[in-house]
Amino acid sequence: MGDRSRLCSVWLGSETGILKGVSLSRKQAFNFCNTSHLSRDQEVRALCWGDAAESELLVGCVDATVKTFSVEKGAFTESRRCGDPAEGCFSGLAALGGGALVTCAESGVLRVWREEGGDEPVTQLDAGKNVCRMRQSPTNPNKVATGGKENGLKIWDLQRPEQPAFSAKNLRDDWLDLRRPYWVRDMAFIPDSDKVVTCTGYHQKRPVLEAEYGEYPLTALSLTPDGTAVAVGNTQGHIALLDLRKGVVRGCLKGLAGGVRGLQCHASQPLVASCGLDRFLRIHSLEDRKLQHKVYLKSRLNCLLLASQDLEEGGATSGEAESEVKEEEDEGDDVWDAMERVEERQKRKTTEDKDTRKKRKKAQD
Repeated sequence: MGDRSRLCSVWLGSETGILKGVSLSRKQAFNFCNTSHLSRDQEVRALCWGDAAESELLVGCVDATVKTFSVEKGAFTESRRCGDPAEGCFSGLAALGGGALVTCAESGVLRVWREEGGDEPVTQLDAGKNVCRMRQSPTNPNKVATGGKENGLKIWDLQRPEQPAFSAKNLRDDWLDLRRPYWVRDMAFIPDSDKVVTCTGYHQKRPVLEAEYGEYPLTALSLTPDGTAVAVGNTQGHIALLDLRKGVVRGCLKGLAGGVRGLQCHASQPLVASCGLDRFLRIHSLEDRKLQHKVYLKSRLNCLLLASQDLEEGGATSGEAESEVKEEEDEGDDVWDAMERVEERQKRKTTEDKDTRKKRKKAQD
């Protein structure tokens, strides 16, 4: 399994509790799980790298456990209970280094866990109810942002967790002087600045710039490598690129058929990966917005994580048999070919039947 996991450059978590790895260079997909213990309680809701070398993956499950997956060994090496399932699913997961990690549940309980702390968190704070997402700053690991439904954007310093370092105000009242509801679904720290971009269930906004896209709730966002644009996805499977300097739509990405749950731009390549309810991983180019890869993964997908290396890199092992990733068309053809063909035969009226009906009618008369 270690040979397979080292080939993967894209990782995804599914509703069935399976960690999926995809090698774009070899056009293969692999499942990493214990199939004898699969259950909905192990549904994967969050993924992050456990170290800077990207040799470990942290996998957050619905049953409030965080599993450590070794990319070198191709197996899970550790499982740790981080909270109570009654507090809700993980809305965010991040690594602090030295074996420490940060978890945030939907109930708003944000905790910092360290190896020397045992089963008890070393830091705990309340980020408010109905938290939809927690994100870690890429430049300052001790700074995280949270937000949710009727729970505005907050930025926390984990070294001083008594109160948030920043709390966003709600939007201005509308033209009827009515309160505008807010629903923060995702956020990202803009590099080389002190700004944060958020997307909501009603609008896509930035503290100094507000832009709207479509009429459906936005569910995920990711900043492009240069930080000048943001990719956003909504519940209808629409993805758009929004210019953060002008607040206009640069273009849309086509080909999706279900709500977007995971969205990430590559750190150095002009590529964006997306996944969601239609069970497909899609890789689009940010330059011409064309579809580069489409992989069918058989399960509804919740989250994804890209390696920082070139997504096309990865050598092939000589003794390993190749199993091509099924495309949408191939999967559909296999299903239909396996089904028995049923033909509806039209009943023809014969001359004898007509004569018999005429005789019966005369006899009745």
